[in-house]
Amino acid sequence: MKTIGLIGGMSWESTIPYYKIINEYMGRALGGLHNARIILYSVEFSELEDYMTKGEWDRIEVILSDVAEKLEAAGAEVILICTNTMHKLYPNISEKVSVPVIHIADATGKALKEAEIKKVALLGTKYTMTGDFYRSRLNNLGFEVLIPEGEDINTVNDIIFKELCRGIIKDESRNAYSKIIDKLKDRGAEGVILGCTEIGSLIGAKDSSLPIFDTTIIHAESAAKYALE
Repeated sequence: MKTIGLIGGMSWESTIPYYKIINEYMGRALGGLHNARIILYSVEFSELEDYMTKGEWDRIEVILSDVAEKLEAAGAEVILICTNTMHKLYPNISEKVSVPVIHIADATGKALKEAEIKKVALLGTKYTMTGDFYRSRLNNLGFEVLIPEGEDINTVNDIIFKELCRGIIKDESRNAYSKIIDKLKDRGAEGVILGCTEIGSLIGAKDSSLPIFDTTIIHAESAAKYALE
């Protein structure tokens, strides 16, 4: 079994599911008392969020690259960046280490292909939804990507940062997401990517008019599979 390195804490609310999902997968795959070999480095998210707001992505890159190097030095044989948004910095972070860094969009794309989805909606932070780094990755894999329009972008983003990252779950926010998904379905989406690792704490299959693809589950299980190869 390979050792999995997790760059977590972005936010810690979604890092806990990563740990749980990976270990549950190992238990199912191997039985008995088996669980995963995991090294977790949890960053201080408030610092990174401040840099994001200021557009100082280079400073975040330095921090996360240093974490990746520390995980490799500690024995990690595969690394996950446990957040969608920070994959904006994936190219430079992955170059700093010699072990594989599994891209969350690549893992999600594989799941979409298996489900024969071609046009997909994307929910996430405003950085993920409006930036090119994530959508272009999916485009290159053959998918058409739809994002919310107008004020819906801010609604999705604000619920993530003001509620979900702080462990706050509101029915009204769940309803707001459901309505936004309905609009995306009307525009032709065949499925919806929960492209922020916190969204799965709010939205489940029963809350969505479209099949959901929870990136936290997909990403975590992809690491578990890799560790057993």
